[in-house]
Amino acid sequence: MSSEKLGINSKLIHGGGFKDPLGSATVPIYQTSTFIFDDADHGARCFSGESDGYIYTRIGNPTINTLERLIAELENGYGGIATSSGMGAVNTVYMTLLNQGDHVVSSAAVYGPSRVVLEQKYSKLGIEATFVDTSDTEAVRKAIRPNTKLLYIETPSNPTMYITDLVACSAIAHEQGIPVAVDNTFSSPYLQQPLDLGADIVLHSMTKFINGHADVVAGMIVAREKSMYTRLRGIMVNMGFNMDPHQAFLVIRGAKTLGIRIDRAQQNAMKIAAYLENHPKVEWVRYPGLESHPQHELAKKQMKGPGTMLSFELKGGLEAGKILMNNVKLAILAVSLGGVETLIQHPASMTHSKVSTEAKLKADITDGLVRYSVGIEDVDDLISDLDQALAKII
Repeated sequence: MSSEKLGINSKLIHGGGFKDPLGSATVPIYQTSTFIFDDADHGARCFSGESDGYIYTRIGNPTINTLERLIAELENGYGGIATSSGMGAVNTVYMTLLNQGDHVVSSAAVYGPSRVVLEQKYSKLGIEATFVDTSDTEAVRKAIRPNTKLLYIETPSNPTMYITDLVACSAIAHEQGIPVAVDNTFSSPYLQQPLDLGADIVLHSMTKFINGHADVVAGMIVAREKSMYTRLRGIMVNMGFNMDPHQAFLVIRGAKTLGIRIDRAQQNAMKIAAYLENHPKVEWVRYPGLESHPQHELAKKQMKGPGTMLSFELKGGLEAGKILMNNVKLAILAVSLGGVETLIQHPASMTHSKVSTEAKLKADITDGLVRYSVGIEDVDDLISDLDQALAKII
């Protein structure tokens, strides 16, 4: 059966299109740096592009290519480009599309390093960036300049959980011939497919949901069109952002359970968000599944589910947040997200610590904001854990 006709959980198990000539039921790890040519003419054809044979793992590898095809199938894109990390994916996109004198419009609340490298590194190359609340489509429109070459969106945003209307923002950008890249890490292709909503590029930190077991660092880019894919792949190969075959093997293995992991964790997240919203020591909760979320209706339209990520602020601010984080016993105090285990962290002092105080406040990343990545533990245990930790706040 063609993978195009399969449901997403079947694609997760059987996608990627690899058939092992020796009959292995799982994709083997081609742990090699280089590949043997049949003869000199075969080698020449591989380098000229006349043959699709393998040359060198930085350029291509059967294990890695299987993962690339799998994620491209899930995102309904032309092709995938696996990278050594999520930031490898981010920098591949920036380096491909931005040159000296160019301008990028980005979501203000994005993964900290995605913003910091624009502000502190690419600015040295004469590239300017404007950061706006991309959930406000008019703010996006007003931020665009004649030299804008990229609209970069993260939705839901990290860590504020704002939702950007991808159809509307893609239309605004495309009116000016500007490509749109979307960081889809928080949703994964199981819950959201940005290319179907108008984006040109989608990227992931596969460290998170797609792998799901906190044991791999990996990234992925998927392009909607062949021409964009070719440009992005050339930069990845030449800059050496490539993935390792063993990384790819582990992510393929982790991806098989993406659907059942998200389904379970999402059920937990809805119950935990409702619990927190009704707790007297909680100022607010931001979770797309709650009717109180400012873009709740958009989330229902754009996403197949509200996800497993939530943020909240305690009435005691930062000090109350420290007490909570220092007293949880089941949730793990650590950065990252999207694994089987529940994680809790403080964005202002951890993942977004290199973002200036002024920029954090403009992006609504307050000192009291707590980010909570819900895992697949028994939900009653997670709520009891939060309850006993919240009780310690005076």
